Amino acid sequence: MRLSYRQPGVVLTDHHFTVPLDHADPGGETIELYAREAVASDKAGQDLPWLLYLTGGPGFGANRFVGRQSWLDRALKEYRVLLLDQRGTGRSTPATRQTLPLRGGPAAQADHLTRFRADSIVRDCEAIRPRLTGGAPWTVLGQSYGGFCTVSYLSLAPEGVHTALITGGLPSLHAHADDVYRAAYPRIERKVAAHYDRYPQDVAAARRIAEHLLTHDVVLPNGYRFTVEAFQSLGLMLGTGDGSHRLHLLLEDAFVRTPSGRELSDAFQEQAQSLLSYASHPLYALVHESIYGQDARPTAWAAERVRAEFPQFDAAEALAGDGPVLFTGETVHPWMFETDPALRPLRETAGLLAARTDWHPLYDPARLAANEVPVAAAVYHDDMFVDATHSLETAAAIRGLRPWVTNEYEHDGLRTAPRVLDRLLSLVRDEL
Repeated sequence: MRLSYRQPGVVLTDHHFTVPLDHADPGGETIELYAREAVASDKAGQDLPWLLYLTGGPGFGANRFVGRQSWLDRALKEYRVLLLDQRGTGRSTPATRQTLPLRGGPAAQADHLTRFRADSIVRDCEAIRPRLTGGAPWTVLGQSYGGFCTVSYLSLAPEGVHTALITGGLPSLHAHADDVYRAAYPRIERKVAAHYDRYPQDVAAARRIAEHLLTHDVVLPNGYRFTVEAFQSLGLMLGTGDGSHRLHLLLEDAFVRTPSGRELSDAFQEQAQSLLSYASHPLYALVHESIYGQDARPTAWAAERVRAEFPQFDAAEALAGDGPVLFTGETVHPWMFETDPALRPLRETAGLLAARTDWHPLYDPARLAANEVPVAAAVYHDDMFVDATHSLETAAAIRGLRPWVTNEYEHDGLRTAPRVLDRLLSLVRDEL
C-alpha cells in the first residue's frame, strides 16, 4: 500500500521496492529500496513524464525537500519526480556501523559493500523503472556522484534514459584514484588561498586553532577525537557557494577564556562535530575511493598517500614557519576511522576495501562514443570536488553531450540556482 500526503504545492508518495542484492543473481538475496515521488498539486492527476534524481555522495540519501524548494520547483512544472535513496543510504537498507555487523565480520562486510557502487545503483533504477513508467524511459538528473551514476547508466542501460542531465558530476572514464587526488590537492589549495584572500584574519585564527590541537587532546562532545587533520578537513565547506563565509563564521568564535585558560568553546565544538561526523552517512567514507576503482589496482588510501606529495598541507610544518595552515576537503583518510566514533567499528572493513584488486569498469567508452541519448552537463570551472579537466575530457568522449562550462556557481549550483536546471534543459532541447 502506497502512502500519499501533501506539502505546500506538492503531493508526495512513498514507494518501497524489493531488488536483488546482486543483480547477477536475481534469485538470490534481496534488499529494500525507498523513493519519494513528488508531483505538483495541480498536476497530480496528469500523465507526466518521469524525472529520476540521483543525488551526490556516495552515501547520502536523496534530498528531503519541504514543499517545492530549490530545483524541485522547476522540475515539478513538467515532471513527476522520483527522489531515490540509493542502496545503502537513507531508508534503502542503510549500511552503517549498526547494520553492517548483520553481514558478519569485516571480510563479509567488505564483500557486501562491493555491491553498492554505481553499476548496482543503475541496475536498481532499471528494476524499478518499469513499475513506475510502464516501461518508458525517464529523464535522469545526476548531481555530483549522481552524475557519475548517470554516466554509468549511459554505459550500461541507455535504453532506460530519455534525457540525461548532469551537474558537477562528469567523472574521468579512466583515471585511477591516485590521478584523481593528484589533481584535487592543487584545486583545494587554490580554494584555501581564495578564502584567505577574502578573510585574511582567518590565517591567524586557523593557526591558533591548529596549534591548540597539536598541543592538547581534544575530544568533542560526541566522542570524536578532534585532531589537527580533522580540523583541516573542515575545508570541505570551501567547495560550496557559501562555504567560505560559513567557515569564517566558524573560526571567528573558536575560543573562550576559562578558569583554566583559553579553551575551544562549546559552541565551536558543537558546530565542528556536526560538520565532521559521518554518523548520518558512513557509506561515504567506506566506499568513497572505490568509486574510482576500475581495474586490478587497489585504491590503497589514495588520498592519504598522495597528500604526502604536497607537504604544504602539513600543519606542523606550517606552524614551524610563518605560512598559513591549509585546509583539505573531498578526501577520506584512514585516521577518520580512528577519530570518528561512527566509523571506528568499521576500520578493518574500510582497510579491506582499500586493498581490493578485483574492481571492474563502471563505464563503457565504446558505448559512450556511440551514445544516442540527449545529454547536457554543467561543468563548474572552479569545482573543488570534481576536476574540470577530467570532466571536459569525458564530455568530449560522450557522443552528442552538450557541456555548459561556468564559473558562476560552485559544486552545489543546482541547489542554489534553479537556473542551472533550466539551462541544461534548454541545451538538450536545442539538440532535439
